[in-house]
Amino acid sequence: MIRRLLQPSSELLDDPSPGTIAKTAGLAALALAVYGFTTGFWRSPVMGCYVAIKMPLLVACTLGCNGMLNGLLGILLGGVGFKESMLALLSAFASAALILGSLAPVTFMLALDAPPPDSPYASSAHAGYLLFHVALIAIAGIAGTLSLFKILLQRCPSRRVAMTTMFAWLAGNGFLGAQFSWILRPFFGTPTLEVAFLRPDPMHGSFYEAVWRSLDRVTRGAALPFSLASILTLLLLVPYFYRLSQQRPRPIRP
Repeated sequence: MIRRLLQPSSELLDDPSPGTIAKTAGLAALALAVYGFTTGFWRSPVMGCYVAIKMPLLVACTLGCNGMLNGLLGILLGGVGFKESMLALLSAFASAALILGSLAPVTFMLALDAPPPDSPYASSAHAGYLLFHVALIAIAGIAGTLSLFKILLQRCPSRRVAMTTMFAWLAGNGFLGAQFSWILRPFFGTPTLEVAFLRPDPMHGSFYEAVWRSLDRVTRGAALPFSLASILTLLLLVPYFYRLSQQRPRPIRP
């Protein structure tokens, strides 16, 4: 199942059975829970347990909304069907979850090594910690979604439809995932606020405002040039991930 998700083929969408969906969702939830615990552990072990619950919930909310929208888009464009679109997005999230879960030992050591929440450097540590995990989640999500592009090329009637579907997946996952993460905050735990499962004002502010403030704090006022450089780097990495997704796995020699 892990190899099937990390190296997907066209047959991935041919089996939308409840058993396959349950295995894929269960594997993704487990990997996200492990990664989520290491994410919230910096603030406290209780926050780690909260985030272990909320991380799979975040993906489920994003998949539910974006899956329905892109399922309708697939029908309109004549590409993948509704069920195929839902299964493809679930597989993309599961692939991203496996990437994040594999990095859990690294993020756990980062949480142990970072300045504690009661230190004088807690605010700067929280800003850098937030930006690091946002970048990590974004890269894993993009890599997991791009791994399905060759399937779209085989299933869609034209390359244009495949490209449109892929960009719709990326844009929907990014926008909805960011907003749901803001509503379900905290995930990292602000040092000056008490540990809680949810904030009392979930609709106040926005995800992008929080990221911008953290970026401005870390870069000491140079948030704009740094963000432009980051966007340019992501655009340059897209062709690399695409070529990587097109490569066939080498046969394992005995």
